[in-house]
Amino acid sequence: MSTFATNGLNPTQREAVLYLDGPCLVLAGAGSGKTRVITQKIAYLLRDCDYKARNVVALTFTNKAAREMDDRVKRLVDPALAKGLTISTFHSLGVRILREEAQHAGLKPQFSIFDSDDAMAIVQDLLATTDRARLRAVQQTISLWKNGLIDPDAAAAQAASASQVEAARVYRSYNATLAAYQAVDFDDLIALPAQIFEREVEVREKWQKRVRYLLVDEYQDTNVCQYRLVQWLTGPRAMFTAVGDDDQAIYAWRGATIENLAKLTTDYPQIRLVKLEQNYRSSQSILAAANHVIAKNPKLFEKKLWSEHGTGDAISVTAMPNDEAEAENVAMKISAARFEKQASWKDFAILYRGNHQARIVEQAMRNLHIPYSISGGQSFFDKAEVRDILAYLRLIANEEDDPAFIRAATTPKRGIGQVTLQTLGQYAGERKISLFEAVFEMGLESRLNTRQLEPLRHFGDFIVRIQMRAGHTAVGQQVKAAEPAGVILDDLLSTIQYERYLYDMLDEKPAQNRWQNILELVGWLKRKAEADSMGLLDLVQHVALVTMLERSEEQEQDAVKLSTLHASKGLEYPHVYLLGVEEGLLPHLGRDDEEVEPARAADALVSRIQEERRLMYVGITRAQRSLHLSWCQKRRRAREDLVREPSRFIEEMGLSVALDQKPVETMSPKSRLDALKAMLNKSVAP
Repeated sequence: MSTFATNGLNPTQREAVLYLDGPCLVLAGAGSGKTRVITQKIAYLLRDCDYKARNVVALTFTNKAAREMDDRVKRLVDPALAKGLTISTFHSLGVRILREEAQHAGLKPQFSIFDSDDAMAIVQDLLATTDRARLRAVQQTISLWKNGLIDPDAAAAQAASASQVEAARVYRSYNATLAAYQAVDFDDLIALPAQIFEREVEVREKWQKRVRYLLVDEYQDTNVCQYRLVQWLTGPRAMFTAVGDDDQAIYAWRGATIENLAKLTTDYPQIRLVKLEQNYRSSQSILAAANHVIAKNPKLFEKKLWSEHGTGDAISVTAMPNDEAEAENVAMKISAARFEKQASWKDFAILYRGNHQARIVEQAMRNLHIPYSISGGQSFFDKAEVRDILAYLRLIANEEDDPAFIRAATTPKRGIGQVTLQTLGQYAGERKISLFEAVFEMGLESRLNTRQLEPLRHFGDFIVRIQMRAGHTAVGQQVKAAEPAGVILDDLLSTIQYERYLYDMLDEKPAQNRWQNILELVGWLKRKAEADSMGLLDLVQHVALVTMLERSEEQEQDAVKLSTLHASKGLEYPHVYLLGVEEGLLPHLGRDDEEVEPARAADALVSRIQEERRLMYVGITRAQRSLHLSWCQKRRRAREDLVREPSRFIEEMGLSVALDQKPVETMSPKSRLDALKAMLNKSVAP
């Protein structure tokens, strides 16, 4: 064995890397170097243990984490040795399996993948409502059932409340609609492979031979479906390493189950348990607070983080009169601290429980001209109206794009209903062709009457005419004379009467805002086309690339990070400001209208507090050098000032609630400037 495999690792990290005698569970506390363990173990398998890269798979939950792992492995091993290695998200692996085994799920290999927005459109048609909260609730319930491998029959049988009965009814029709479209949703990408492996022994054994060693990151975030997929992939050999932290399990609301960590020890009695407790991120005072908080939760596994970074700065707790004062105070403190510590803006993060808290903080940052970026904010390209127009462009560029066909054909409404689309989807599935190609086939006439067929063909002819103007025919052959992209875009908007559709569907102000976004999109596309001499088809490819790269580019800014606690997981910052540490907000106690049986309400509340405590633990352990908490005595929600109490978590951290200071009132611009000057003067005083 070469020394490189364990170079720079502490004893427990080394044990986790070298153990290959069976399944291994690595309990990795926050900041304990788990990514290093996974990447060093991959390198060890490839360099020292004669594993072929094509037989090693590492799974994680985000593309960003997968990219980071991939980059690290490439620095550790010869590129030739790493060729064929799979480091991906669960969903990316699911796509690979499903493309290869599509026939076992009754799908064509070129099946479509519907994102959350596409899937929501189906649910909306089935429910015939525009109530977004109701639509989201049904969509989430269906998602939880799929993640739990519960089919429509089982869902209908176990539905207890009125909303669950409604969701079960929609679930059956929703699945039938997806099947008719030869499409899958995000949850199917894991559920369908798990079901195929369960049913098809030969397929399962083929993949078990292919995956000789499996590594899974963030195991506490797996749901029932992902757990089963891991079991089927690793089979009786059970050669895998699972890395997780029960103290950072914060995704129960989307189906993750913390019990999966404990289940490993019962399903695999021989599993080796390795605990990583040395933290390389935070000072001892921050870790002590984190340990105190999480000690209040029942333990699956006992562990306690420690650090060699010294005591560090004391954690501050500030009581504020209201959320406006809180936002102004944190902006001023960051301005002064950046000067005092000679730090960069990107060294600071402001964390909060809910997205609704961001608006007032943004205003305070703008007032002091502090650059900031927001994690988890909606991308311009994710806005419904922008996606509507891009669906037309995607279809014009690629008539095989079934989700784009469905969105464009039904937005604005043009007499093409759900039943028509289902029949079209079934016909296209039987013929193994795209929905667009099926529109023009003579055989479709035996399935649809004239009233259904006419609007379909009218729409198809419209797209063909645009395609020809853009520079290719319906069969994809290039032709010479392509009209300027700007002219085609203007004609497209005019013909589909999108502005009129917005004003018919919405009140004046939101319709105006959405139309403004469309004008911004089209203006940007026109400028790009002119500047780079692009035709419409090249432009569509460029947009696809921009939407993919958009988020990774924003990470490079020198800006204060504003983020929800959930979105901050896995990240770290020298200085963290945690806002709204109040009862009812952190811990968040759920909505009053949630349907919970009285007998289960007490248990549900206990479970929720435990999850919120883990979320608090995640927030505390993002901080490297300093941590600042604040809470408000009053917080404005829906035009009402709510009286607040400090969060129980402050006391659980071993801190006292700062009520003795004079609350900082909301300031005038002049007072704000004076206070900032005073802070700066104090920080540079000898």
